[in-house]
Amino acid sequence: MVHRVAVLDSDLCHSDKCGIECIRDCPVNINGEQCIVLGDEKLAVISESLCIGCGICVKVCPFEAITILNLGEELKQDKIHQYGINSFRLYRLPTPRKGRVVGLVGRNGVGKSTALQILSGQLIPNLGDYQKEPSWDRFLSYLSGREMKEHFKRIEQGEIRVSLKPQAVYKLPEVWKKDVRSLLEKVDETHAMDETVRELGLGEALEKKVPDLSGGELQRVAVAVAAMKDADIYLFDEPSSYNDIYQRLAVSRLIRSIAAKDKYVVLVEHDITFLDYASDYVQIIYGEPGAYGVVSSLYPSRTGINSLLEGMLPQENIRFRDRAVTFETVTSMESQQSEEVIASYTDIAKTFPGFKLKAKGGELTRGIVLGIIGANALGKTTFLRILAGEEKPESGSINLGAKIAYKPQYLKSDFSGTVQEFFLEKVGKGFDEPNLQANLAVPLRIEKLLARQMSELSGGELQKVAIVTTFAQEADLYALDEPSAFVDVEDRFVIAKAISRLVKAVGKSAMVIDHDIQLLDLVSDKMLVFTGKPGVEGEATAPMGKEEGMNIFLREVGLTYRRDINSGRPRVNKPDSKVDREQKEKGQYYYVSKLAAAEPSEE
Repeated sequence: MVHRVAVLDSDLCHSDKCGIECIRDCPVNINGEQCIVLGDEKLAVISESLCIGCGICVKVCPFEAITILNLGEELKQDKIHQYGINSFRLYRLPTPRKGRVVGLVGRNGVGKSTALQILSGQLIPNLGDYQKEPSWDRFLSYLSGREMKEHFKRIEQGEIRVSLKPQAVYKLPEVWKKDVRSLLEKVDETHAMDETVRELGLGEALEKKVPDLSGGELQRVAVAVAAMKDADIYLFDEPSSYNDIYQRLAVSRLIRSIAAKDKYVVLVEHDITFLDYASDYVQIIYGEPGAYGVVSSLYPSRTGINSLLEGMLPQENIRFRDRAVTFETVTSMESQQSEEVIASYTDIAKTFPGFKLKAKGGELTRGIVLGIIGANALGKTTFLRILAGEEKPESGSINLGAKIAYKPQYLKSDFSGTVQEFFLEKVGKGFDEPNLQANLAVPLRIEKLLARQMSELSGGELQKVAIVTTFAQEADLYALDEPSAFVDVEDRFVIAKAISRLVKAVGKSAMVIDHDIQLLDLVSDKMLVFTGKPGVEGEATAPMGKEEGMNIFLREVGLTYRRDINSGRPRVNKPDSKVDREQKEKGQYYYVSKLAAAEPSEE
């Protein structure tokens, strides 16, 4: 027996522009039943009980609006919420632990935010019966004998206080126009404002108006607001966005300090370095974006993240990705690179009011990916813009014997038209190039976006369109500024691997600025490190080997990395742990090879 799931993307269904092929060609309809009909809103309505799972409607729909999936029958008993007919549904729930941080990770659109809404009491689960008004009594009856019943009983009775840091921090300026200080003073229920401001580095932001904050400042203010409330359970939805590695570590320390006060903490995050560092346990939410999501069992953070990389939950006999994500544990790739120089530059200087940038000279050879890393406000984007010819240096020269394609840090969705029309205007037939399609466009599911208006795309969707547009251009050097921003963990893996394959398959080169160390570890052959005083002065090294560059950067941050013995991924050592002290004594802040012995204790 199977549990049939039929989902219709109402934004993509245009019955007035097609021949309603789904209704016409459905075998069940042809035999006289009404499996697919046209509903009152001129949208296809699919009967899951009559559907035989043939997939014909999926194939014939010209707008790719239909998804038909067969799930295990046992999941039917674990349906927590469904928004409506042929719409998204969530199976199972996260399991918070008192005094611990539970991390949630998974693709965008598989229910992470829905799960947080339920945990916080903002959404009463309907157990899949969307035609009835949901009630706590019915949900509590369903939970009889289950661990989470007491939590939701207390939610229903108003006995649990919840603090939620939402994903959409950009809405904060809409509700608070005054300065940061007045906002934090208003919400400070724990009398920890001074300590929180110091921990998150918000001292210089206190007198700013909230609408005038940078993205990183806005994110950390939202984290501070959530942390300073006197609550029983704290829910943090993607708190790393916009922040550099220093700021992400500060946020993770604050989150862990809340759990240490015997509170419940749930963290949704796509940066797995941050997730690994901050979480005690991890639950993966897997499924089909926009169709369904299933919450996995609770795993220790290392086990959960390794399962995420493997694409399989062996304890649950579930494979949710067809191949594993692997990390290089040697740096021999550098010897395989071409010696042909496609770009070189002398020492560069650029001055702005209150800020000075210096960069040591260097060169880029064909076939490499140069990872660029450093704190915010050190001039990384300015450096990339200078190489791309969008800024002129005050001293120094650029010898760029190659055409460059540049993806900026900040993206605009002001194009009037669909994604498909955007591609036709910007890159023409370049979008159909087979390597681009196989390595990037298909894995990122760009075809699902083609009929959408550019102005309607989310931040993550816009980012993916921008990356594909960059690589669809005819160029020798691809420069990408923060390609991981707003993109979920699964698509970060795709992007990292695709950059490397596309560059090496056709003898191109790339430069990538990012704050996700896992992504840079996956994609980089060489590194360029920025140091200095944020907002005042920045200095860039010359390009160097990845191991040397990572060592310089991690020494600046004060962190050490070891390699996981199973996946080879870099893992942050707990500060002042035995492994941390040993690596610092040897100067091995970035451990290149997998550790030969069992996973070491961090005590």
